[in-house]
Amino acid sequence: MRQGPLTGLKIVEFAGIGPGPFCGMLLSDLGADVVRVDRKGQGRGAPSDITSRGRRSVALDLKKPESVEACLKLMEQADAIIEGFRPGVMERLGLGPEVALKRNPRLVFGRMTGWGQTGTYAQAAGHDMNYIAISGALHAIGTKDKPIPPLNLVGDFGGGALYLAFGVLAGVIKARETGQGQVVDCAMSDGAASLMAMFYGFKAAGGWKEERRSNLLDGGAHFYDTYQCSDGKWISIGSIEPQFYALLLEKTGINDPEFQRQMDRGAWDGLREKLAHVIAQKTQAEWDEIMGGTDVCFGPVLDLDEAPKHPHNVARETFVEVGGVIQPAPAPRFSATPGKIQGPPPSIGAHDQEALSDWGFSADDIGALKAAGALA
Repeated sequence: MRQGPLTGLKIVEFAGIGPGPFCGMLLSDLGADVVRVDRKGQGRGAPSDITSRGRRSVALDLKKPESVEACLKLMEQADAIIEGFRPGVMERLGLGPEVALKRNPRLVFGRMTGWGQTGTYAQAAGHDMNYIAISGALHAIGTKDKPIPPLNLVGDFGGGALYLAFGVLAGVIKARETGQGQVVDCAMSDGAASLMAMFYGFKAAGGWKEERRSNLLDGGAHFYDTYQCSDGKWISIGSIEPQFYALLLEKTGINDPEFQRQMDRGAWDGLREKLAHVIAQKTQAEWDEIMGGTDVCFGPVLDLDEAPKHPHNVARETFVEVGGVIQPAPAPRFSATPGKIQGPPPSIGAHDQEALSDWGFSADDIGALKAAGALA
């Protein structure tokens, strides 16, 4: 039994990589019935395929007209679809929004690409780093010497999957009000640019330098940075506000009058060296004991083995174990309609009959697809 605030929402996901599966996971975790259309073949379904959790897989050969028709029939029953092909691929398959919206006028057609459906780069291949590069985000992140990609959190997941989920749900709300669906053109380059809104504001106000590690939030400030401890582990300090900064000085035992120059950019490098020397005198655990849970704005820098074991994460059950794999629990949390992991990652075609039957296909329909070689 599915549960969560999106229970009753029906989504068709065309299998892809990166932000598409992550968006499908987010929707499924909150209760949506997500049916993933996979290409026929073997693979997937490993417990470690975390972003595939919670939906059902139907394996179809999209080169066969019977499979295309089956997809259109699924779209007729859906509130929304999500796909991550290059612009024009769905149209060439006979599954583009013009065809789909004729079959289901209230359908929300969610399209995820790196560069968007239009623009000079629209048909080019790319990855997260490339998409955030043209937004201004990548230039702002890294060392003084070079930009460094922040995993694929800013493009694929932050600027991509989250914006696609947001856009699809906004479209569904409007479609339920008006009966009219629409296309959601979600580009990771657009999403990454949107995420940079505050920093463009800083730039406009004259408060942002283009040199990395020379600004308030890019590691330039000594009070907003990471520091290595005596055991080789790291801590993060973000004591921006004056009262939090004063508490940092108190907790570290610093009484050097030079530290009163908190917002003097010219003093930051020297103060960082002094603060680093102090932090290096104790272990991460010792600093956690001193500053953890206080208004210093402190957090130990944990690796993927350590994070699930931290007392705060344990208390909130931020991580769960499914099929022997530690993984993040559904987020955000709802008081009346909590989400849950709806099931394990499906193997390709694991729910051919079950999912199609639930979505209105008769036994004869399913038999005809099998006979045509369209269904695994």
